[in-house]
Amino acid sequence: MGLYDFTVYDFICRNAQIFADRESIVFNDVRLTHKQFKDKCDQIAAGLIKAGVAKGDRLGVMAHNCDEFMILYGAAAKMGAIVLPVNWRFQQEEIEYVLNDCSPRFAFAGPDYHQAMKEALPKCNSIEKCYSIGDGDQSGEFIPFAELYSQEGADEEFEMPADVGFVIIHTAAVAGRPRGALLSQGNVVAANYPTLVNTGMGPDDCHICILPLFHVAGLSLSMATMHAGGKNVIVERFDPELTLKLIQQEKGTTFFHFAPILSKLLERYKEGDFDLSSLRHIRGMDSPENILAFCKVAPNVKVGTGFAQTEAMGVTGGPAEERPGSAGRPTIISKVRLFDDYDREVPVGTPGEICVRSPAVFLGYWGRDEDTAYTFRNDWHHTGDIGRFDEDGFLWYVKRKAEKELIKPGGENVYPAEVEKVILEHDAVAEASVIGVADQQWGEAIKAVVVLNPGMSLEPDELGEFVASKIARYKKPKYVDFVDVLPKNDDGEIDRDQVKKNHGGKY
Repeated sequence: MGLYDFTVYDFICRNAQIFADRESIVFNDVRLTHKQFKDKCDQIAAGLIKAGVAKGDRLGVMAHNCDEFMILYGAAAKMGAIVLPVNWRFQQEEIEYVLNDCSPRFAFAGPDYHQAMKEALPKCNSIEKCYSIGDGDQSGEFIPFAELYSQEGADEEFEMPADVGFVIIHTAAVAGRPRGALLSQGNVVAANYPTLVNTGMGPDDCHICILPLFHVAGLSLSMATMHAGGKNVIVERFDPELTLKLIQQEKGTTFFHFAPILSKLLERYKEGDFDLSSLRHIRGMDSPENILAFCKVAPNVKVGTGFAQTEAMGVTGGPAEERPGSAGRPTIISKVRLFDDYDREVPVGTPGEICVRSPAVFLGYWGRDEDTAYTFRNDWHHTGDIGRFDEDGFLWYVKRKAEKELIKPGGENVYPAEVEKVILEHDAVAEASVIGVADQQWGEAIKAVVVLNPGMSLEPDELGEFVASKIARYKKPKYVDFVDVLPKNDDGEIDRDQVKKNHGGKY
């Protein structure tokens, strides 16, 4: 490790040294202190090396949240492997695409996903071994995770630079296929600093991890909590009653949410007796009504706001109450500018593309040099989102650029092009345009506006199930409008803005 480097594994070691006996990871009946967590990371790293894994090798993971998932992240940080978490909501073709895109050497699958991984193996020639991870049935062809633990070599130390790859998270499919965003350990460490400053997070904090560890939000808050010396309570899958119980039992102080999490918590809260007074800080995406209602039942909680994306982690942030409706100010590690289409900075109050320079900006898209170069043009990371600054430096989100049109149902990223591509595979469909519409349950929902081939008929539910059979179910249209014709631009392309005007009403 260089003189100026500080890595994820370094804060794991720091915790083991100064907070040795304080709890680090809680998952079901498993309770690990910081010292015990480090020991397990060391032993798994030793086992991976003994099994043939080298620095830079990818480790594919498809599993629900568990203690072993966190241990694998820690082990990879020590020895420089790259974790490739796979969204378990993907359909089989998407799973196979992501695995082939990054060629993992080993694969780890939770019991619920053994079959999906087995089906992927013949098409993913890079995978040499498969391990089972997480709770559930460990029988079958998968090697138990426990067999990786090795005392031999566990004390070995490595020179690990901060810019070494740490995790590849596939973002939404801009042009029909997901792109793997490669984040370094240095990116993660840097992104932790604004979280620690904005929340005052320390060793007494407890994160109730209800978002999946394949998602940058779930991973980033887990890492920030660990960086602070706090405790991560890992929830296998979000469950409203369990979440409320854990907040009370473990004295939870923070969590990250996407719609409809708050509404589900509020529904269950009304049916029971839960003490949420330990909560200090939450952040995420939901309606102002749900956030306000939750603050009433968690009287000590402060709500955070911000603009972030996988490729740049947190770009802006701060307390939502400072400037309600805004995305906060640039973080303490971010330089943010707004540019027009010619990369000229726009004046205060004028909308422009949100561009950032920060040590949290990712290393690039895995295997996509042209995409990376375009995103990093003129030495700025171009987010593809439009915002405007007010005179006090608060960022106000405006919209997405047309080239990165994005829909976010329940916090997941969905690009219309990917859904349109699948819809057009249906024999009955001639043309389609997919847009996002406001939705009370999910915050935003997918709507398809479809022209059918002459003489053909199709039911909305039938189209939705067709899409869900091809790609993840959260990408299927919730609403479908059938029309005789779609508006076109002068160049003959579908006029998406006009489609939005005609069909983008609230539901």
